[in-house]
Amino acid sequence: MHRHTNRPMVTVAMMVAILLVAIDVTVVSTAMPRIVGDLSGIQLMSWVFAIYTLTTSVTTPIYGKLADLFGRKIIFSIGVILFLLGSMLSGASHTMMQLIWFRALQGVGAGAVMPITFTIIGDLYPGEQRAKMQGLFSSVWGIAGILGPLVGGFFVDYSSWRWIFYINVPIGIITLILVWIGLHERFERRSHRIDYLGAALFTVSMSSLLYALLNGGQKYAWSSATTLGLFAVAAVALALFLLVEAKFAEPMLPLGLFRIRIISVSNLASLLASGALIASNVYLPMWIQTVLGHSATGSGLTLMPMSIGWPVAATLCGRLMYKVGSKFMSVLGGVFLMAGCAWLATVQASSPYWFLVVIMVVIGMGMGFSMTPFTVLIQSSVPWQKRGAATASNTFMRSLGQTIGIAVYGTLFNQAIARHAASAFGGKRPPGNLAQMLTPGATVHIPAAIADEVHKLLASSIHDVFLAVLVTAVLTFLAILVLPRHRTVLAQQAQVNESATGSTERQTEWKPSPERS
Repeated sequence: MHRHTNRPMVTVAMMVAILLVAIDVTVVSTAMPRIVGDLSGIQLMSWVFAIYTLTTSVTTPIYGKLADLFGRKIIFSIGVILFLLGSMLSGASHTMMQLIWFRALQGVGAGAVMPITFTIIGDLYPGEQRAKMQGLFSSVWGIAGILGPLVGGFFVDYSSWRWIFYINVPIGIITLILVWIGLHERFERRSHRIDYLGAALFTVSMSSLLYALLNGGQKYAWSSATTLGLFAVAAVALALFLLVEAKFAEPMLPLGLFRIRIISVSNLASLLASGALIASNVYLPMWIQTVLGHSATGSGLTLMPMSIGWPVAATLCGRLMYKVGSKFMSVLGGVFLMAGCAWLATVQASSPYWFLVVIMVVIGMGMGFSMTPFTVLIQSSVPWQKRGAATASNTFMRSLGQTIGIAVYGTLFNQAIARHAASAFGGKRPPGNLAQMLTPGATVHIPAAIADEVHKLLASSIHDVFLAVLVTAVLTFLAILVLPRHRTVLAQQAQVNESATGSTERQTEWKPSPERS
């Protein structure tokens, strides 16, 4: 007799999985200064973050398609196992290069966790309940944002930074146990044609593009043969990928999804919003440590207000979007995001600390109000068979937005540093190693006049990044305005439900309790 899915157990497992991935980001950020001190290679530090996001971006749509072909359970489990293996190896790293490669493996696993988690929740819960659950899951991100810096600081101060990776293992094992006990899919096994060529072309294209963005103007000149060659490889591989996807019977990333207005607009807005988010997470702590002179822990804790504003807004959005309209809630989020980024662009070295706290609350609420409807709308616009790929497309755009954001803002920051340094020191190279001077606390060992100039050029350079973030927030708002009206969304959802009646119950068996029937 076929067993039914234990919906509460699976829901808890998915929450633990989200916590697993979300904590890993904030914990690593907090511990990075100690890691660099132990492993050296400060010039490679940005790659510890970038490689994780890159491999997550590349593999996310692949996992989304595999989840539709072979079922959520097995693909999710493979992703978690790869993530845990990468975590154990990262904790055992002895060089920065080893850590980068093992973080890449972590990202390969994380590429499965995010999209399949939201896909399983989309399978288990219908329309309005699904919206409430997406808001609840956003709250888990908030909890992770609060726990991450505290857990990371505890391990760094009282044990070893290696435990920030080892701690993932017991959490991941708990997730796997709950999923295998509670989730039971009645999945139709059939032969599949896997789009290996499409996956390979997509990987080559995205990897070449992101590597060029991360190194252009730094390791290689923008006009160098290497940089231009990487862009050319990315363009050719992308063109071939689109050609393969248009003709393949079971494409990795169904291009037809992007002809659905809800999906294309939501994905564009998600990409832009994620770019703005990553900039505030990276450069605001730098501002707090190097310009204001606060501790690393203090800078990490400044991000906590975002972790409060985001889940509060997401929870409210999940409860209200079916009453006041999904587009209204997304537009409201776009307004909050623009307001927070505009305020951030006006911050000066003399601005009070509480400015930054309120700014992070406002940006967090903007993300919560705007991003929550996207997942619900995307899942409601396609039948079960395409829900995994559709959800993965949105998760991919978020990861891609963060990765491109790191590259673009990083390039802008480095160029601003060089420009302001040349101006501050009369067109000459600053005395000593500028990179070392920008390290928090390093300026106490240099003359006061030079330290003052370093603080000024750093503040000016980060301010340039904040202005670019404001532009990104405005573009996000304009993209949200193109979303279909709420009545149009509901009409399309009704058509999808009518064409795939009972698909959720057939594929992921969950029997409602009598009081909910």
